Amino acid sequence: NVVGCTIFAAVSGSSAATCATIGKMTLPELTRRGYPEHMVVGTLAGASTLGLLIPPSIIMIVYGVTAEVSISKLFIAGVLPGVLLAALFSGYIMLWALRHPEQVPAADESLTLAQKFSASRSLIPVVLLIAAVLGSIYTGFATATEAAAVGVLGSLILSAIQGSLNWQSFRGALMGATRLYCMIALILAGAAFLTLAMGYIGLPRHLAEWIASLGLNQAQLIAALAVFFIILGCFLDGISMVVLTMGVLMPTVQAAGIDPIWFGIFIVLVVEMAQITPPVGFNLFVLQGMTGRQLPWIAKVALPMFLLMCAAVALIYVFPGIVTWLPQQMSSR
Repeated sequence: NVVGCTIFAAVSGSSAATCATIGKMTLPELTRRGYPEHMVVGTLAGASTLGLLIPPSIIMIVYGVTAEVSISKLFIAGVLPGVLLAALFSGYIMLWALRHPEQVPAADESLTLAQKFSASRSLIPVVLLIAAVLGSIYTGFATATEAAAVGVLGSLILSAIQGSLNWQSFRGALMGATRLYCMIALILAGAAFLTLAMGYIGLPRHLAEWIASLGLNQAQLIAALAVFFIILGCFLDGISMVVLTMGVLMPTVQAAGIDPIWFGIFIVLVVEMAQITPPVGFNLFVLQGMTGRQLPWIAKVALPMFLLMCAAVALIYVFPGIVTWLPQQMSSR
């Protein structure tokens, strides 16, 4: 789940798309192999949020436009925090496996190095596709939006080279994508209605103005904003949170001396938390549609991932270089 979501996040800017795509493959396979359902669903719920953090990311584009920050720098800034979060998720799974060895299915038959290379050769085209999408952005060949078209075209070319592109497979993929995104679109429609209602009464803006008026120092401001966005994320989707609050918050953030690139990654991390917090956790709805499980149960099994995201926020605050180092290297060239 974690490795699959990390790789797919590099070709998808959406956590919901990452959750649905990876879940469609891993949920039946891991269940068939005998892995506990709470670990399968919980790790997928958490790891799929990497679709927002590892570039390209839709919400980074929204934040970059709203805050007038370089989108390419935001993209490169998300790489190390994304790897850090994936490492935290994997570390948690390792510790859980050591504490509950009786729940871990027996290992498959061991493979030689040559067999592993042979089995992983189908991953090489995916890596090339990731390089094509991100490379087109960083070299200036394509904008972030145009890079999506590069990804689609690259997928069709790779499918044709592998001999899997025919009318039946194309139609099946198209219908599968249509069903998947119709489900997501209905969830979005509900979220948009709630966003409209919240925006009409002005609650997000008033709360943001209240926080801005408190005169907090940098650490207190970050802590208050983390709590604010986590609570707001219980009722709004991530893009709506950014659009409704950034205009009010950015002057306060800049006055506190907070790097706007760092703040963008911080916002993405807390929005990731909102993806798995009820009652309007976007990824929770996607998983509910795929598993048939009740929302409270999915939220409960995703709680360890939520706490690890809190730890990631603390780490990037204590060690801001995790976020800023790569953009600084990019600027110095």
